[in-house]
Formats: sequence, structure tokens, C-alpha cells
Amino acid sequence: MGILYMEKGALKIGINGFGRIGRLVCRAAFESKRLEVVAINEPFMDLDYMVYQFKYDTAHGKWSGECKKEGDMLVVNGHKIKVFTKKDPAEITWGAAGAIVVAECSGVFLTSEACKKHIAGGAKKVVISAPPKDATPLFCYGVNHTEYKKELDIISNASCTTNCLAPMAKIINEKYGIVEGLMTTIHATTATQLTVDGPSRGGKDWRAGRAAAANLIPSTTGAAKAVGEVIPTLKGKLTGMAIRVPTINVSVVDLTVKLAKPAKYEEIVEEMKRASENEYKGILAVTADEVVSSDFNHDPHSCTFDVKAGISLNSTFVKLVAWYDNEWGYSNRMVDLIHHMGKVDGFIQLLNPFYHLTQYES
Repeated sequence: MGILYMEKGALKIGINGFGRIGRLVCRAAFESKRLEVVAINEPFMDLDYMVYQFKYDTAHGKWSGECKKEGDMLVVNGHKIKVFTKKDPAEITWGAAGAIVVAECSGVFLTSEACKKHIAGGAKKVVISAPPKDATPLFCYGVNHTEYKKELDIISNASCTTNCLAPMAKIINEKYGIVEGLMTTIHATTATQLTVDGPSRGGKDWRAGRAAAANLIPSTTGAAKAVGEVIPTLKGKLTGMAIRVPTINVSVVDLTVKLAKPAKYEEIVEEMKRASENEYKGILAVTADEVVSSDFNHDPHSCTFDVKAGISLNSTFVKLVAWYDNEWGYSNRMVDLIHHMGKVDGFIQLLNPFYHLTQYES
């Protein structure tokens, strides 16, 4: 059985877009019990198809609880969710549905200006589940979420890769200093890629139009540069690229850096272990097992540091490797960040006498 109840006083949210991340944010919200999904907007699927898509997932398995259609409502574990089918966010009455925060998961509305339409519909706050196309502030839960201020109405949860890279980069930079670095993410296939050769979306990145299941495809990513927005002391010190690979989920970051202070690789490992057991517990994990990508499917951490995969050339030049479930880990950070916003903004009423903070809520 799935989770059959919500935490009393859970923050009410809406989800715009019921694609990969929208559905998984919904799953993560129900599993966490800290957020109550009261409305979903999905203009491209009818309700029957939404039920099917939510129940069955190739990467993450069948939903263990209830999911069904009841009139014009999506019902999950007995909880009724209002469904909208609007292409224009200005037409979604989030406020009437009770949604306080909107998780913008469509991949379409990537600027503060575009997301203001959600607020016009009655939402109080918006979190974009992607890197923004403008100066919308970026937050990675566990790295800089405590810098969030209630004056901010629209923010971004950055990217899955930035959420993996940022904890590792911050730990290393604070302990040893990073002079400069290059990152490569070996990234699983995503929905923007094609099954067979064809014109890429937008037509600018020709390689992105090649068959996803048959190729390793070099690509651009702003994930490393975005770390500089999350950790200002690293601005201009990191950049990177991606290689898309023919797997459906789980990616791995290769971070190669020049250190300001010399350190043995074993010392770096110990620092990662210390951080994973303390301030980054629940965000960062460490493994010394002989693991491969599928071992991290449905792993909720932002980053799992792989002790045996990293190497050092000398005491100031090292390669660090970390795994991440680019779907489930990221969706859990969306839930964490939205819940944190609700606490800061005063939207969450802690009416449950058994409520307690997790080890990584502060």
C-alpha cells in the first residue's frame, strides 16, 4: 500500500505539467506527507491517460497505492486532486483550488515574467523545476536553501546536475579551495531526445537529433556554471559539458578540479564521509561499493560520492565522481525546497503534535 494520509497542516501545492518531473514530484509529495497536492494542470493528456501515466512508470515502477479517476478529479490514495486542462497559466484558478505554491514542471514557463501568470491565478509562490532563462534566483536544497527570503515569489530549483554537483563542489571548496574545474555529466536520455535520427528541437544542436538509443551524444549544459549562482565564491571557476547516453535514468558527474590547498585523496574521502553524516545527511551519500548506474535508480539523494571511481594525479589535481538519479533525486529536492519555503513564509501550520524536523530540515 502507498501512503494513505497527509501530515496535518501539510502545505497545499499545485503542479503545472504532468510529465516526467511533474508526476514524480506528485509521487514524492505523497510519499513525504509534507505537501498536499490539491491541483494539477495538464493540457495534453485526458484524465484517464493521466491515471495510467501516474500508475505505471518504466524507470520507477508501479505506484504502490491507489490512483483512479472520479468525475473530473484525479484520486490518489483517497485524496481528490482538481485537474485543469489550460494551455495558458493565466486561466488556471490555483487560488480557488487551494494551491499556495505551484511547482512549474511543464518545461515551458522558464522566466519570472511567464510564471507571474500562476500568481495571477491565485498562487502565492512558484518553483520552476528547471534552470531559468532569466535572472530568477536558483536554489539547491541542502546547499543554499537557507538563503531563501519570503520576499521572493518565484524561484528555480536549478537542474538535476547542478543539485548533484553543488554539494560536492561546496564541500571541497570550503575545505580545500577550488582554483578552477571542469565537469562532465554522463547523462541518461531525456524526453527532448529522438528515438531515430531527425531534426533536433529548435534545429540548432544537430547532434541532439541523432537516435538516443544508439549513440553517445556530446551536448552542452549550464549546470557547472549555475553552481556559481548557487555558490557565489565559485562563479567563473567551473564550466562543463554533457554526454547523453542510451540509458533511461541515473546519471554520473565527473568533476576534475585544481585545489588551492593540497590534499590526499583519502583525506577528501574522509571529508565527504563526514559531511554525509552531518550537515549534508539526506542530500549527500558516500559509497565504496563496486556500483553501476542501475544501483542508484530511485535513490532520493542529490549526490552519491563514489570513493573507488575517483582518482588524483597529485595533491592538488583530482577527479571526483558522483552518481545521481536525475529524476527521483531532483523531484525529492523540489519537495524539500517547497516545504522549506512554506516554513519560511509561514504558510505551514504545524498542527500535528507528532511533527518533527528531519535531519536535513533547518
